Amino acid sequence: MLFCDNVFELILRRSRFSRRLIVWLVVSLVVVPTRGDGPQDNIPENVRPVPPQGIELDPSDQTEIVASLESLESKIRSLRESDLPRTSGHLPDVEIFSRAVRQAVEYRELFAAGDVPKAKRLLAEGHRRADSLADAKTPWTTQTGLVVRGFRSRIDDTVQPYGLVIPESYPFSGQQKHRLDIWLHGRGERSTETQFIDERMNRIGRIAPNDTIVVHPFGRYSNAFKFAGEIDVLEALEHARRCYRVDPQRIAIRGFSMGGAGCWQLAVHYPSLFFAANPGAGFSETPEFLKSFQKETLQPTWFEQKLWRMYDCTGYAGNLLNLPTVAYSGELDIQKQAADMMEQAMRDQRLRLTHLIGPQTKHDIHPESLKTIEQKLTSLSIEGRDRLPEVIDFTTYTLRYNQSFWVTITGLEEHWERANVRAAIIPERNTILLTPRNVRSLRLEMPAGTSPFKPQSPVQIAIGFSSDADPRSDVSRGRRPLIAERPESDRSWTCNLIHTDEGWQIGDVDESILVKKHGLQGPIDDAFMDRFIVVTPSAVSDNAAVDAWAKDEMRHFVSQWRQQFRGDAIVKRDADVTPEDIQTSNLILFGDPQSNSVIGEIVDRLPLEWNAEEIKIGVESFPAQHHAPAMIYPNPVNPERYVVLNSGFTYREYAYLNNARQVPKLPDWAIIDIRSPADSLWPGKIVAADFFDELWRVKTLVSSAVER
Repeated sequence: MLFCDNVFELILRRSRFSRRLIVWLVVSLVVVPTRGDGPQDNIPENVRPVPPQGIELDPSDQTEIVASLESLESKIRSLRESDLPRTSGHLPDVEIFSRAVRQAVEYRELFAAGDVPKAKRLLAEGHRRADSLADAKTPWTTQTGLVVRGFRSRIDDTVQPYGLVIPESYPFSGQQKHRLDIWLHGRGERSTETQFIDERMNRIGRIAPNDTIVVHPFGRYSNAFKFAGEIDVLEALEHARRCYRVDPQRIAIRGFSMGGAGCWQLAVHYPSLFFAANPGAGFSETPEFLKSFQKETLQPTWFEQKLWRMYDCTGYAGNLLNLPTVAYSGELDIQKQAADMMEQAMRDQRLRLTHLIGPQTKHDIHPESLKTIEQKLTSLSIEGRDRLPEVIDFTTYTLRYNQSFWVTITGLEEHWERANVRAAIIPERNTILLTPRNVRSLRLEMPAGTSPFKPQSPVQIAIGFSSDADPRSDVSRGRRPLIAERPESDRSWTCNLIHTDEGWQIGDVDESILVKKHGLQGPIDDAFMDRFIVVTPSAVSDNAAVDAWAKDEMRHFVSQWRQQFRGDAIVKRDADVTPEDIQTSNLILFGDPQSNSVIGEIVDRLPLEWNAEEIKIGVESFPAQHHAPAMIYPNPVNPERYVVLNSGFTYREYAYLNNARQVPKLPDWAIIDIRSPADSLWPGKIVAADFFDELWRVKTLVSSAVER
């Protein structure tokens, strides 16, 4: 009803309301639901825009906002040109206001009459900060209560906002460190930057624990804090830790609805970062949630099913062994399904989930339940994060998520299959027990001051124990233990292990071998979780069809990156790519070897053959005149970074309608028949697709590669 109230209020206030806008509003009220989800969003041929198109500004408002915006941007340019350390360090705190309003005006992202004064308030605050910064003052950095800050993301150099609640008790001088809770917001298709920043300037939010800093990440809009949204949470936390005295042992991850989904995924993927997790509602996996909540009939390819394992938290449930978790659901909330799924998955790992139920409550947090949650988290914060748990049971399916406390998996036998390390410390015997499965190499690392071992004795590592209960009470199967170095004098200890034909050995991975590793393991979507540059072709290919398709896909990606991940992709011509770009960035290459000179320079060192007649990968070939590859691979010029051929992030418009759909659609490579036009699901017809093996080699193909 809120949307309807805003609409009619707007109509009453506007005496010169345009005929076109009235038609749009009537259609919106009749056709477009105020809230997404449901069977109406299960039709790929009829995808509504996300975010929706906003209102046309009244000419007087348009003139006022644009004039104020241009004045603010002029001040920002002057501050940037001054190049003073204090100025440059705090400039994102000003730029977030201008960028938010600029996007709202250029892309019609003011959705109701009430959004117009919000834009004006943001500009006013931007001017205040710019003027203060010109005088070398930053009063907002010593402000308690509601504060909005900004940082420049390493992904694409855009400024991204986040909100803070700084407790009145926070001392800006002294050494005392504070607990910090991250709160992840729910889905809001109209909650673009202007709305988000205004809310963070005016509303405390659902939580405000005593003596606790609360961080509200923007998460790059509405993606359930996955991909760039996930990195946004980590970057916001990193910025807050630089600017405020945060106790690293007392950081909690919390959220509700879409934020609850984000909380589940950050908790199971980063179990050693937090002292507690508090997910509410949301979703915890893709297929069952879409069936129950969205009533969707799923027909995934085999590689999509494997790629669900990137974000399906049920497969990682055992990682909560050392992360205290307090889940919440409303008794009558259909999204209670998320915690129910996790409860069963944890039970399968012999863990019992604390699951609070709000009585007779739908999609909301019951007040009494919230009191109980706060009491539990306060109690947990006293001890804080366990720095060195004696027992670890860590599961992953990808090296993107490879660490739990003192265990880091550095190599897998096969990606997207379950990999697990069970590890236990027996201090009195200077021994570690390990059982790795689907693991090729790993690192054991205990930071200074945490090693429990006797410093004058070597550490023994027993590989393979049998107990499914407490491994500390188990006895090694009789295999001769590996003898590792003694702890160092600062009470730190590190050991690298690798599996060879002779079994497990102490030693390092051969860095000269091209192998999948953390941050360089695929799939295609992984390239957009770090800094990237879109590289455009400067020549015209003889293959007009592929040339046109590649340019359309490039334009589509750049547009959707802004729309869905709220970033401005860095775009360069192939001739303008610098050695620094190659060293610092993943290169997203569009075109073919003839049109894009960067592709032409490296194509002979990629695991495919691509010429004017055919594209050959493995044992299969495809006519080049109407096929194109999409691929991720370590850059042959700098194997510490990716190159990507002809692809942005791989889910498309249909997935925007429900956050659970926002998962990778393509593996490490695919061949696309461009005779089938791109749509809301695919860039064309996928005729072959697969993952590379752990050495980045093409696996053996069969003719039905997509269907198997």
